[in-house]
Amino acid sequence: MSVRPPSATLPSATTSSPQPPRKKVTIQALHALRASKTPITMITAYDYPTALTCSSSRLTDITLVGDSLAQVALGYASTTQLTLSEMIHHIKAVARGTTHPLLIADMPFGTYHESVEEAVRNAVKMVREGGVEGVKLEGGTEIVDVVQKLTRVGIPVMAHVGLLPQRHISLSGYKVQGRSTESAKKVLRDALALQEAGAFAMVVEAVPKELGRYITDALRIPTIGIGAGPGTSGQVLVLDDIMGTWSGHKAKFVRRFADLKTIRDNGVQNYNEAVRNGSFPNPEAESYSMDAAEWVKFVESGTHGN
Repeated sequence: MSVRPPSATLPSATTSSPQPPRKKVTIQALHALRASKTPITMITAYDYPTALTCSSSRLTDITLVGDSLAQVALGYASTTQLTLSEMIHHIKAVARGTTHPLLIADMPFGTYHESVEEAVRNAVKMVREGGVEGVKLEGGTEIVDVVQKLTRVGIPVMAHVGLLPQRHISLSGYKVQGRSTESAKKVLRDALALQEAGAFAMVVEAVPKELGRYITDALRIPTIGIGAGPGTSGQVLVLDDIMGTWSGHKAKFVRRFADLKTIRDNGVQNYNEAVRNGSFPNPEAESYSMDAAEWVKFVESGTHGN
């Protein structure tokens, strides 16, 4: 069958003697990378195949089940439409395909805003039912109490400051934050407060590169930049942006490291053409045969199964 599970003993496609598996990435390991000034890598994943893709490189430190799956995988117009049950469904799939990267997931919009108790219940569900190892929350000083409680009960929290996609309506769109003195001060205050609340790392999104570096130098925890310049402790991109399969808006900070969309679309077209012109499947190479004597016996026996 074409859907048989992959063999666990398949040799590496790139080396004759594959490297041993990388040890599981821990929060301590991330802090060690920051201390040694080794850039941290984080990539999004939305399902089992994309989780395998993230885990295929020993250099991937964190796999993030981003709420961008709302648009990329589910076709929603905004991350605010994503539900907790949908997120948990996708976390489960990603967890099954994740090996060494630390597995983090976004808490969907509305799951940590009404009360601290509600936030804890929802985060526990993501950990217990989904298998995630930490959660990411967007916000500043207003979510400090939530971060404190989650960390006290043992759920690691990655904070997220700067541009907050879940609040794109109140921010009048996906706009760069921290360009004025007051705005930059607010982003910095939020970052410091969330660090003190117990966040183990922090995504810094869409801020001037100068501010991204300044916040990184001001914190004791790793910063993961996305549109925050090269001065952060690490970087994150959406996998579909990396692979060139996302056909929506391309942000300034996105670099496409592959063009799988063209390859994918050409493959579909080539398949359709082969079916249309009858060249697929090949009667010898891509088809099964019956023993000639058995076939004669079958034909002579009649065509009604008697």
